[in-house]
Amino acid sequence: MSEFFTIFEYTFFRHAIYAAILTSILAAMVGTYIVSRKIVFISGGITHASFGGIGLAYFLGLNPFLGAAIFAVLSAVGIEWISNQGKIREDSAIAIIWSFGMALGIIFVFLTPGYTPNLMSFLFGSILSVGKAELYILLAFCLLAALFFFVFFRPVVHTAFDPEFSTVMGLPVRFFRYAMMVVIGLAIVISIRTVGIILVLSLFTIPQLTAMVFTRNYAWIMPLAALWGITGSVAGLFFAYGLNIPSGAAIIFFLTLQFLLIRLAVSLRNRIKRSARVRK
Repeated sequence: MSEFFTIFEYTFFRHAIYAAILTSILAAMVGTYIVSRKIVFISGGITHASFGGIGLAYFLGLNPFLGAAIFAVLSAVGIEWISNQGKIREDSAIAIIWSFGMALGIIFVFLTPGYTPNLMSFLFGSILSVGKAELYILLAFCLLAALFFFVFFRPVVHTAFDPEFSTVMGLPVRFFRYAMMVVIGLAIVISIRTVGIILVLSLFTIPQLTAMVFTRNYAWIMPLAALWGITGSVAGLFFAYGLNIPSGAAIIFFLTLQFLLIRLAVSLRNRIKRSARVRK
C-alpha cells in the first residue's frame, strides 16, 4: 500500500494526474455538445486535420501546438461554413479535410531538414511529460470554456438543437455555432498532449455516452461525464505506470471498459426490474 502512495512523490506523476483531471473536465463540457449535436465525425475531422498544422510548424521551426491550433480552428470553421452552404455533402467535406490534414502533416514532417521528429507523442499522447506551463494553459482554457458555457448556456443549447426557432427568437445562430466550432477546435488541440490525435476523439465521446446511460438532461450530462472521465483517466494512468505502457491508450481502455461495465450493469438492473413487474 505504501508503494501506491510513493508514486505521488514524483512531480511528473502529479502533473499527469492534474492534466488528466483538467482534460476530463474540458472534454466533458465540449464533448457533451459534440455528442448531443451528433457531430462526432466532425470533431474527428478537426482532430486529424490538426496534424497538418503540426507538420507545417515543424517545417517552419515553430511550436507544433501553435500550428495544430491554427489548423484546428480553420478546419472547424471551414466545416461549419461548408455545412451551412450545403453545396458539398458534410461528410464528404470532412473526409477531404481529414485526409488532407494528415497527408500535409506527413509531407512537411519528412521535408523538415535534419532529424525527423518523433510523432508518437502527438499521435498517442504523452501525459507523463506534461509540464507546469502546459498545466497553466490547460487550466486557463478550462476556466474560459466554463465561463463561456455558464454565460451562454441557453443560447448555445437552443442554437444547437433548434436553429429555426432560435432565429425567430432573434438569437445569433451563426455566431454561436461558429464560436462552438472554435472552442471545439482549441479544446481538441489542448487535449492532444494528454491522449494524442488518434485517441482524443474517445475522450470527447465515451464519458458522455457513459453519462447518457443515466440521464438525457444536457445540464446533468456535463458533470457526470466529467466524473466518469476523471475516474477512467486516473485509473488508466495507474495502469499505464504499473505496466509501463502508453498512457493515452491505457486511459481510453479504461474509459471504454468503464462504459461497457456500467452499460451492462444498468441493463441487468432494468431486466431484473421488468422481471419483477411481470411476476407481480
